[in-house]
Amino acid sequence: MTTKRHEVLLPAKLKPGDRVRLLSPASTPTPEGLEQCATLLASWGLHVEIAPHALDEYGYLAGTDKDRLADFNDALRDPDVKAIFATRGGKGAYRIADGLDFSAARKDPKLLVGFSEITILHLALWKQCRIASIHGGIVSWNVGSAQPEQIERLRSMIMTTDPVCVSQDTKEPTALLTTRGSASGFLMGGNQDMMAAAAGWALPDLRGAILLLEDVDKRLGHMDRQLTMLQNAGYLRGIAGIALGRYYLCGPDATTQGDWTALDVLRDRLRRLNVPILGGLPLGHGQNPEAVPLGTMAFLDADAGTLTVEAAVQ
Repeated sequence: MTTKRHEVLLPAKLKPGDRVRLLSPASTPTPEGLEQCATLLASWGLHVEIAPHALDEYGYLAGTDKDRLADFNDALRDPDVKAIFATRGGKGAYRIADGLDFSAARKDPKLLVGFSEITILHLALWKQCRIASIHGGIVSWNVGSAQPEQIERLRSMIMTTDPVCVSQDTKEPTALLTTRGSASGFLMGGNQDMMAAAAGWALPDLRGAILLLEDVDKRLGHMDRQLTMLQNAGYLRGIAGIALGRYYLCGPDATTQGDWTALDVLRDRLRRLNVPILGGLPLGHGQNPEAVPLGTMAFLDADAGTLTVEAAVQ
C-alpha cells in the first residue's frame, strides 16, 4: 500500500514577496539566532514576520503552552501567511500538537519547516490533514554555520517544485547499516524520540511509508525501548523501507555493560523488519544537516545510496 498523490495536500511554493512567519513551538531561540534566520529568509525576497511569543521564556519552553499554541494557530489561520518556520526544536512541541487548528490547516495548507522536536507537528499535521512539509531547514542554532550550498538547496526546496535527492555520506556512522535493494512510498518520520512520543495519538499510519529516523543525545536503553515499543505495538508493520539519518551523540554511557554501540541497537531492532535500509543520510542533528520533504512520494535506492523525494510544494 502506498499513499496516492491526490491524497497529499501540497502547500504553494514560496515566491518573493510572500509573508512567512518565524515562531517557537518548543524551546526559546537566542535573539541573535532568530535575527540571523529572519535575515536569511528576507534575503530570498520573503516578507518575514516574527510571532509575538517567539522569544518568550517559561522554564525550558518558549512561553506557556497557551501562548505557543496561539502563535502557531494564528499563523495557520492567517490567509496571508504562506509558510511557518520553526526557530528551533528543544522541548515542548508535543504539549501543543493536539491543539493545532487542523480545520484551518486543511482549508489553507501552509508549508511547515523544522526538525527535531518539530517532528511531532509534522506527524500531527500529516495524520489529521495529509499536508506535506519539510524536515530540516535553517534554525537558530545552525544558521550561522550553514554552508552556501546547503542554504541554496533549502531555498530551492521551498521555492521550486524540483524533486529532492539526498545522497548517502559514507563517513556517517549509520552508513554501515545500509542493506541492499530499493523501495518506494511516502516519506514520513523524523526524530525517533518524537515518533515514540506520538504513539497512540499523533503518530499516523505508516503502512507503505519510507520511514525516516534520526535522533540526538540518547542512550542505548532509551533507543532500544522506543524502537521495541514502536515495533511491538504494530506501528512499524507494513513500512516499505527505512531511511536512516544521524544518531548524533547517541551511544553508551559509563554505566552501560557490554560492547554495543548505537549502531548495534539499530541493527538489532531494524534488520528484523526485512525492508531495505539506507543509512548514512546527512539528516537530523550535527553539522550542516540537509533538509528533505515529508509526506510526498520517495524512492529509496540502497544500492545507489540515494533517497529521491518529490517536492513538498506545488
